[in-house]
Amino acid sequence: MLVNSPHPVLSCAAAIEAALKDVDGVEPSFMRTSEKADALLALARLETQLAALRLRVMAAAEDVAADAGARDVAAWLTHQTHDSPQACRAEQHLAADLETRWTRLAAGVAAGAVNLAQARVIARALDELPGDLDPALLVQAEEHLVEAAKEYRPDQLRVLGRRILDVIAPEVGEAEEAKQLQREEERAWETASLTLTRRGDGTTRLSGVLPDATAVRLATYLDAFTSPRQHTTAMPQHRARGQAFCALLEHLDPAKLPAHGGDATTVMVVIDHESLTKDLATAGLVGTDDKITACEARRLACTAQIVPVVLGGKSEILDLGRTRRLFSRAQHKAMRLRDKRCRADGCTIPSTWTEAHHWKPWSKGGETNLADGVLLCSHHHHRAHDPRYSVERIPNGDIRFHRRN
Repeated sequence: MLVNSPHPVLSCAAAIEAALKDVDGVEPSFMRTSEKADALLALARLETQLAALRLRVMAAAEDVAADAGARDVAAWLTHQTHDSPQACRAEQHLAADLETRWTRLAAGVAAGAVNLAQARVIARALDELPGDLDPALLVQAEEHLVEAAKEYRPDQLRVLGRRILDVIAPEVGEAEEAKQLQREEERAWETASLTLTRRGDGTTRLSGVLPDATAVRLATYLDAFTSPRQHTTAMPQHRARGQAFCALLEHLDPAKLPAHGGDATTVMVVIDHESLTKDLATAGLVGTDDKITACEARRLACTAQIVPVVLGGKSEILDLGRTRRLFSRAQHKAMRLRDKRCRADGCTIPSTWTEAHHWKPWSKGGETNLADGVLLCSHHHHRAHDPRYSVERIPNGDIRFHRRN
């Protein structure tokens, strides 16, 4: 009676499984240093070769999915192995590319010379080449990237892949690069997004995807606010930029924004007169359920384009403030000439990077004039409205802060 021999691929899998069982109890810590180094490299190479074999089987396994009634082999494998659907689908696409299109790349993976991360990058770079490219140039590009995988990491190969035509055909590369940039810019604009998610603790998470040019512009604007602060603070850049983003929004001119509700975009802060004079009190933002502290309302009234609405005991409007409460550009220039820098004691932030502060708060009858104005950097302006600190004006006109006990 004849017995069918197992397929060589199954025999290979069985041999690997048996070999792994043989070393299951072996302790690597007893290996010599040179042996550990050799083992790491050999296992990495074998892992790539084994993955290449699996992809070859995957590329020919449509019948497996059909027998199981699965949508495709990626869906079947996801169900059987409990792996990520995204990972299985990506491997299915790569398997198909290696089997039918990029045979030189497939040979490099099978030999263990190109790992899967490199293979994904190379395949994507080749896929993005123009469809009407000369087939000879396509072969040349594939061979060049496979050879480059001997020296470059996936991130480096990604850069090389984007410029591969400049390397193999400079006369074609420049024109194609312009087309590719145009496609990328169009795609970046179409996929731009911004989400604001309330966290329920007084903060909102901002996340989004921006076109590169817009992101560079935003970073430039934020760095304009953060750079001077780096001389006096050691906070991480992400925190500094977060604070700078708040400052940037406060410095926008609503008069230059699109009309909103029949008027230039405006923020109205409602607070009763008694609360306005207290440290521990809150103010409401019109049109929302949000609240801010009275201290923050007083600080915003110095620089931000807000309209403070002060209410009496029966909620009648005692005072509907206007942006004339803000220091004018001319007044700010005059103060910059006078003060030269942030007037906090010991601060060296130049006046260019400061904000105008009412020495006597408008809530207590302060006026928007040069005598009542003083320049403070954003850090010290927040501190000037922080009830945890007391302030005094010393003889030279600087402001000194003291933390309250």
